[in-house]
Parts: sequence; structure tokens; C-alpha cells
Amino acid sequence: MTRSTAQPMSTAAPPPLALLLAEMGVLRDWVRARVAPAVEARPALGQGEPVLTLPGFLAGDTSMRQMRANLNASGFRAKRWKQGANLGARADTISRLHNRVRHAADREGRPVHLVGWSLGGLFAREYAKHHPDNVASVITMGSPFSGSLRANNAWRLYQLVAGHDVEAPPVPFHPAPKPAVPTFALWSARDGVVAPACAMGSDADRDGAIEVDCTHIGFAYAPQAIDAVIACVKQAEAMRGA
Repeated sequence: MTRSTAQPMSTAAPPPLALLLAEMGVLRDWVRARVAPAVEARPALGQGEPVLTLPGFLAGDTSMRQMRANLNASGFRAKRWKQGANLGARADTISRLHNRVRHAADREGRPVHLVGWSLGGLFAREYAKHHPDNVASVITMGSPFSGSLRANNAWRLYQLVAGHDVEAPPVPFHPAPKPAVPTFALWSARDGVVAPACAMGSDADRDGAIEVDCTHIGFAYAPQAIDAVIACVKQAEAMRGA
């Protein structure tokens, strides 16, 4: 897990315009990953560990299709969140997510690893605080779980779509700084949406952080992000078995 010289969370500002514009340059790759996911040759490191993917803001299950295809090919059991497009927090977000995660955990006979991209990662962390028995680990990817929720380039659009202040969502928040399960944060210095420091967090917020060389959109499909997720799942399994 890497250490970082990223800007402190207390002073973090949204990524610069140049990085945000660079996100537009990978949209074609993201669309291709959704329509015709590419599966890379990797060692079969998984042993059937269930992994549930939670998409980012305005995205749905197809957005992480390439992620799931590669996890399945590597021996894991990747699952959709089946909640439609992620349009922001609702009063019943945790309860709806509980129905899905509990069903997956019951069917698999074991806790589920939650992999949340951006806003999906915030949901994953909060759910795991309320229902840790169903969760094997939480892996966030470019999720602004630390510092200001305005240290990103999406909060204004979020408020417009979700219909509430970004800092006052209608979700019952748990006071714990992190879930009581292995928790990892993937972050990128190339992120054009979320300030890297807010996605990386501090030692009190998570068990480890991995820097990934991709854009914010790239977390959903980039090979390096998939490799990092696999590494986190395997480390979480080792931590749980220790």
C-alpha cells in the first residue's frame, strides 16, 4: 500500500480543469468497455470470493461490466448491484442496498466484498458500517470519503440531480470513521473529478491505500484498477483469516 505526497485533505481543492477535460478523452474507451468488455489474461487468483460492484454517480451496472468480466475470469464471483442508475443518496439507500447484499451473502454462504466506484464507494462504506456481518471488505475507487464533499468537480451536478445538499444527504450516517471490516482506498493523481487526497483518506479512515494510474472514469474498467481490486480482495481475505 502506497504512501502519498498528495495535497492534505483540509486544503484539498477540486482537480484542475485540464484533468477534468482529460476525462472526456477516455469516454470512447469506457463505452467500448461497456459494449464489448475485454478480458485480459491473469492468473486465476480467486477462489470464488463474491464481489459486488457499486457504480458511480449517473452510472449503472453496465458501467462496470469490464471490471466484473475480468474478476470472473480470474476466479471471483462478480455481481451487479441491480439498483439501476446511481442518481444519488435516498432515504432508503441503505435498506435497498441491504436487501441486495444480504441476498448475495446468503446465496454465497459468506460475506461479500464491496467494490464501489466514486459515489458507489461512499454507499459501500456507509452500508458496511451498518451491516458489517454481510461484508468481507470495502474497496473504494476515486470515492470522496474524506475531507470536503465539495473538493470535487461533480458536487453541483450532484445537487441538481439528487435534489439535496451534497453535505446533507437523507441517509442515516454511522459515526464510525471507517467500517469494521478491511477497507481499502484506490486513488489517482490523474483523477479529474475527485481530489486525490479525499479519495485516499488517512490512516484512520481505511486500512490501506493504493495509487492507480488512471482517470476517474478509468476506475470502472482500467486494467490497473482491476489488478488493484484483486490485490485488495486477496489481502482482505488474508486479514480475515489471520
